[in-house]
Order: sequence, then C-alpha cells, then structure tokens
Amino acid sequence: MSELLGDTYFMAIALKEAKMAMEAGEIPVGAVIVSKEQIIARASNNTEVLNDVTAHAEMIALTSAFNFLGSKYLPTCTLYVTLEPCVMCAGALRWSQIGRIVYGASDEKSGFMRYGKELLHPKTKVEFGVMHDECQHLLKTFFEQKRLT
Repeated sequence: MSELLGDTYFMAIALKEAKMAMEAGEIPVGAVIVSKEQIIARASNNTEVLNDVTAHAEMIALTSAFNFLGSKYLPTCTLYVTLEPCVMCAGALRWSQIGRIVYGASDEKSGFMRYGKELLHPKTKVEFGVMHDECQHLLKTFFEQKRLT
C-alpha cells in the first residue's frame, strides 16, 4: 500500500463517517472497506434511523462491498472501523472471510477481542490503535453529551 493511501488515510475517512453518525444522533462509528487501494464501501451506524439493532456500520459496509464486488467473500479487502467490532459484526466478518480488519478504539465491554480473535476467519489479520485517540475522543464526547440531555 502506498504511503499516501495508508491506514491513517482510510481511518480518517471512517472517522468522517463516524462524525456524520454523531450528527444524526447515532453512536459515532464509521466504517470503510478498501480493495486495491480503492474505497468500495463506506457506512456509519444507522440503528436509530432504521430502528434496527443490526444496522451497525460494519454490517452496512459489508453489504455494500458484497454488492460492489458481486461476491459474498472479501479475502482481498480491508475493513477500517473506528470502534472494535462487536461479536455480531465479528461473526459477519468471519463469514465474509475479510482479509484484514483495522480498528481505532477498543471496546472493552462489547468488542469481539474480549472473546478472542478465533471469532474471525483464521486468515483474517487484525490491527488496532490506528487514530485511537481521535476515535476514542469522538465516542467519549458523544456519551458525555448524551448524559447531559
């Protein structure tokens, strides 16, 4: 991957998606799926807007990527997501056989790593901490604002 289009570049785009979610009153999580240095899917949480607890950014991005590629498997793709995926999303990512997952902030309460990387496909690589502070700050700000209202 070129330096210009590296992990920080794509995570910054996922962070923009998360900020749009926050503006819409959603938990600020954004996701981007990349194939061959090209964004093929982007999404943000839509659980409130769609009244659907499964409308996580990762799930919506996966559906878009499957449709874009015309395939149910994504072994050459990378998911960039601002928050560690939950167990539900990890299950979908396993079935997608996604090649790589890069997440920003950890989720100690609901993140899949609490249960181990074994929830993912054995060939999926995981990296975390990319733009951690920015991702964490956005989430913290959102929940602080929620507590004030």
